[in-house]
Amino acid sequence: MLSNLFSGLPESALPEELTDILLESSGVRIERIVSTGQASDPGFWYDQTEHEWVVLLQGNAAVRFDGIETPFELAAGDVLDIPPHQRHRVEWTDSKQQTIWLAIFIQPRTNYG
Repeated sequence: MLSNLFSGLPESALPEELTDILLESSGVRIERIVSTGQASDPGFWYDQTEHEWVVLLQGNAAVRFDGIETPFELAAGDVLDIPPHQRHRVEWTDSKQQTIWLAIFIQPRTNYG
């Protein structure tokens, strides 16, 4: 089925990020996330069991990893590969334009037989 990652976007700023699950299958979830100036709450760190591969499609953002003082500043086309349990947080997203992320979450394999 044909779809477009840039269709159905909100027309104004959002009080919270908008997350749309585009595909969910055994061990894999693909999300489109739209940010309009949001950041992680002070002191909050993501610490997820899934492997996350994320590409910034539009806008700008900064992601900080626990133990690394300087955040990574992202622009359109930049990619982050985040292993499971790599604590990270969103320091900021662009408040002047939508920041659109494509995130792929992969559950670790538990059965290698």
